[in-house]
Amino acid sequence: MEKGLIRKAMNGEFVLIAEIGVNFYDIAKKNEIPLMEAAKLMVKEAKDAGVHAVKFQSYKASTLAAKESPAYWDTTEETTASQYELFKKFDSFSFEEYKELSAFCGEIGLEFLSTAFDFESADYLDELMDVFKISSSDLNNHPFVEYQAKKGKPILLSVGASDVEEIDNTLELIRKFNEQPIILLHCVLEYPTPYGHANLNKIASLKERYPDVIIGYSDHTKPDPAADVIKTAYTLGAVVVEKHFTLDKTLPGNDHYHAMDPDDVKTIIRGIAFVDEIRGSYEIKSLDTEAAARSNARRSLVAAGNIKKGDIITSDVLTFKRPGTGIPPKDMLIVLGKTAVQDIEEDTILQFEMLN
Repeated sequence: MEKGLIRKAMNGEFVLIAEIGVNFYDIAKKNEIPLMEAAKLMVKEAKDAGVHAVKFQSYKASTLAAKESPAYWDTTEETTASQYELFKKFDSFSFEEYKELSAFCGEIGLEFLSTAFDFESADYLDELMDVFKISSSDLNNHPFVEYQAKKGKPILLSVGASDVEEIDNTLELIRKFNEQPIILLHCVLEYPTPYGHANLNKIASLKERYPDVIIGYSDHTKPDPAADVIKTAYTLGAVVVEKHFTLDKTLPGNDHYHAMDPDDVKTIIRGIAFVDEIRGSYEIKSLDTEAAARSNARRSLVAAGNIKKGDIITSDVLTFKRPGTGIPPKDMLIVLGKTAVQDIEEDTILQFEMLN
């Protein structure tokens, strides 16, 4: 049986992944605690808030970005202008640390994930998690995509800043080596993503074009008060949502300024539960709870005047009134021409036993 988030997603259940990434470095600095303590604190807070999985990022700046690598984020929020310099601040964790975090997640009943950004990370993460996550930035990095696909595990694939041909090619490559479930995540590579750029209708297009994969959404918008962005993504078909997570949205730099905090998580979970409640069933039928209204708000054939026993029923002695507990108006042609077998007073709801 598929594990954790994959099983839920395959059943159409909502899955929320808290992208802790490397935000725990800043939480450690703010709270003056060790990095591991900060990482575990964020995991525990995410679990208590209601997320289904947490995700980190495993990389070394030296293998991820050249020293001349310009920023692609909002430098008014994160002032570091070099990718290499930014990543260098947050790359001290490796196998032993992520092994400890994976074990901690297991202890508290939360699924552990981390995005690998190099071959070494992919290798050591293989024994620590059940699902691989491939970043939008590596969508066209086919050698690395192939390497991870060959691990034989389900794959979360973000498709930010990509076109159809790139997505098609990457999916085809994965399927050459891997038949496990794929979750395709709509994503916009703007940090933060303005609400008007979220382009959520693309989720419906991805769902239509790729019916054999699960569709999700990696969100970089700032949390809105009612979680309308996430709820809309879900109603359009994104059953897996990944969003950056912090314990303090006011912290400068990196991924805090567009992240959700524990209160946002609770808002999202409540919102999705309400959406599920109001969406109901796809079955087209009268609900059991409509039974009384169905009976009392519909109409029946009713005597428009007194009808004597033996009278032939004609249209001028009939009218239509509530409740719908007698002969329905759709059967009027059946009634016309029949004979009354009893006296029928005006305003009587007609029943078939009153006619021969």
